[in-house]
Amino acid sequence: MTRYLRLIRIFTGATVAAQLEYRANFVGAVLASLGQVGVALLGIGVLFGQPGTTSVGGWSFREALLVTGFYMLTEGFIAVFVQPNMSRIAEAVRTGSMDFTLLKPIDAQFNVSTRNLNVLRAPDILIGVGLIVYAAAALTVTPGSVVAALLLYASALVIVYCIWLGLSTTAFWFVKTQNVTELFSGVFGAARFPSTAFPVPVRFLLTFVVPVAFVTTVPAQALTGQLGWTLAVASPLVAAALFVVTRLFWRHAVASYTSASS
Repeated sequence: MTRYLRLIRIFTGATVAAQLEYRANFVGAVLASLGQVGVALLGIGVLFGQPGTTSVGGWSFREALLVTGFYMLTEGFIAVFVQPNMSRIAEAVRTGSMDFTLLKPIDAQFNVSTRNLNVLRAPDILIGVGLIVYAAAALTVTPGSVVAALLLYASALVIVYCIWLGLSTTAFWFVKTQNVTELFSGVFGAARFPSTAFPVPVRFLLTFVVPVAFVTTVPAQALTGQLGWTLAVASPLVAAALFVVTRLFWRHAVASYTSASS
């Protein structure tokens, strides 16, 4: 583990230094984050802006704002930790540099998942935390609900990571996977709203087909004490199942890899 942490510091240190070399990059990233949260808040505003509307799908404005906060927090997690690494898998397969990754004396999946960071998108994480704190301040939140929300959100991050890894691993056969990940990003945009705000068929799709409801709605329900035992148990089970499946899928992809020069 010490060796892994040392390698992470080496890789990420160089990445951070390169990204912070120009101030304009940071300013542009902050403006992008503000634009993204503006779009998310505009969507919530439209839902609750109708005359006489006090709740949508059983959610008050502050409760729905919690969902938006978890959405922004997850967008920050993807932009900072997941996408910078997953997007390079296809390039490594195409150019043959994946050979060097597989030859290193550390787990290849761990290596490709941790060697790059996009610190310029860290404001997304701060905005997400700020929205959650602001929304929770006007709600009845207990220490137990906070612990439950944290545990379920940890499961949510595993789900997000596994989906991205699974989609990116298809690059071992199809090379170009950008369209697939963009498709998921489009579907994930629905997670900025409570899942119960959608019709039942869409709600089923967002919960059991593309499980983005577990990423934002479920932790928000746990924080407000509205979460039932079914989803509370299902979330970590879905995360564990996805992790096992994507791990096996990754190992199968690596076993079938013949390198660009073969």
